[in-house]
Parts: sequence; structure tokens; C-alpha cells
Amino acid sequence: MSFRYDIRLSGSGGQGLILMGLILAEAIGIYDGKQVALTQSYGPEARGGTSKAEVVVSDAEIDYPKAMALDLLLCLNQKSCDEYYLDLKPDGLLIVDSTLVHQVPVPGACQIPFTRIARDKLKREMAANIVALGAIAKLTTIVTPKALERALLARVPRGTEQLNLAALKAGMTAAMKARRVKRTQIIREREDEDT
Repeated sequence: MSFRYDIRLSGSGGQGLILMGLILAEAIGIYDGKQVALTQSYGPEARGGTSKAEVVVSDAEIDYPKAMALDLLLCLNQKSCDEYYLDLKPDGLLIVDSTLVHQVPVPGACQIPFTRIARDKLKREMAANIVALGAIAKLTTIVTPKALERALLARVPRGTEQLNLAALKAGMTAAMKARRVKRTQIIREREDEDT
């Protein structure tokens, strides 16, 4: 049986989800050498409508390119979280932008304030998508940070390389911090069960 990993990156138009999907798919396919398929869809409105990019990863040829049962769901707004969380596998990973998603429908979701990090640390709110990409690299093993960095540099506009690399690194740092907090919570819960 071949390995298959389904990812959906979701939010609203103008949040850079299509670019995110392209960078992630190229990092996995070109630089990490796995089979990958990318599909994307967005509402008729340029900004504010729903937008999503789906990346399917496999070690064999991909016969169906759309994400089915999600291993990873990234939501950059509340609407996409409400709309797509039911497509997540029981053991799937939900990552939300806690700046914009205030009602998380499943326990154990990873909540990172991507938009706030982009605004406060980078002075560019529109870099939230790249911050989120950095987090994905640290929260999963589906893409290597090196491959993501190479794909990012090949895709972003000239003159924005340093900003985008800083955004990627900020996302990786935030993810590692979120993982440490999660581990501490799990340990506390186990200690409470033992007492």
C-alpha cells in the first residue's frame, strides 16, 4: 500500500493561499523528490471570498489529485475552519491562525497567531501565509525546511527574499514554541490522571 498525505490550505481571497500551495508543492515535489499534485479553487471575489489550495503527497503516482480525507488542514480564517474541519481525519492535524480563528471545533488543534506575528514582527500582515508555511515545516515531516526555503526563494518577488525568509523562520520558531506548550499540557494531563 502506498503512502498518501492530503493537505488543505484554506482561508479567504487575498491571504496568499494559492502562492502557499505552489511553494509547498514545489518544495515537496522538486526539492524533496516526492510525488505531488496541487489543485486550487477560489470564490469569484478577488478578496474576501473563500480560497483553498490542496496538496496531495504520495510515494507512488497520484491517481486522484484532490484532497479527500485530510491529514493536515490549515485555516487562516473562521469561515474555512467551520466549513472544512469535518474533512479532517480523526488523527489529522488542524492548524489555525489564532488571530482570526476564535472558535476551534476540535480538541488538540495547533493554534498559532500567524497574522499577529506577521504584523508585529515583520510589519507586513500579508506575510502571514509564509509564517504559516514555516510552521507546517516544523509541525509535520511532510516537507523539509531546506526544500521549503529553496522553493520560497524561487517563487517570491525580487527584493522580498529577506522578508520572506524572516517570515518562514518566524513560523518555524512559533511552531516549536507551540509544540513545547502542547507537550507540557500532555504531561500535566497525564500527571492529573495518575493522582
